[in-house]
Amino acid sequence: MIEVGKTLVSDDVIEEAFVCDLTKCKGACCVEGDLGAPLLEEELDEIDKVINLVKPYLTDEAIAVLEKEGGYLLDEDGDLSTTTINGKECAFAFYDENKILKCSIEQAHKEGKTNWKKPISCHLYPIRVAKLPDFEALNYDRWQICSPACDLGKELKVPVYKFLKEALIRKYGTDWYEELVEKVEK
Repeated sequence: MIEVGKTLVSDDVIEEAFVCDLTKCKGACCVEGDLGAPLLEEELDEIDKVINLVKPYLTDEAIAVLEKEGGYLLDEDGDLSTTTINGKECAFAFYDENKILKCSIEQAHKEGKTNWKKPISCHLYPIRVAKLPDFEALNYDRWQICSPACDLGKELKVPVYKFLKEALIRKYGTDWYEELVEKVEK
């Protein structure tokens, strides 16, 4: 573990390689699992703001779910996440012309319709953040569906923390990221 400010970064985030390969995984992380994307409480207003902006990208089924259930839910453990369609894909996901599942929030952001890129948990993936009493722990989440990303990361020699530079800076700031890089390079 590397300590940076009030975070503990696992060795796997530094040592493991990762570069998303959407042509192979087809965005499976947006559909696999039993919950939607984890959300922070401060992201709920952003979710509410983007629901109408993203409808043009979504299927009728996704729109119906969002109109009925809203954009997020609180699970039995007290955790917030995006709403899903029938407990599967995130209600904000859509298939592009290549049958790759993508985020409608991120698409709206790319098109200048919103300043909010997407939930930070999605932006940080495959890092998952665990709250500890005095720290946040940044852990690498290994998942079989991401094996193409691991292969491409190895081929390109890109460690997780470098692949996620933009997301880590968004979450923790430039100074934090520079300190992480400095500690890794020592």
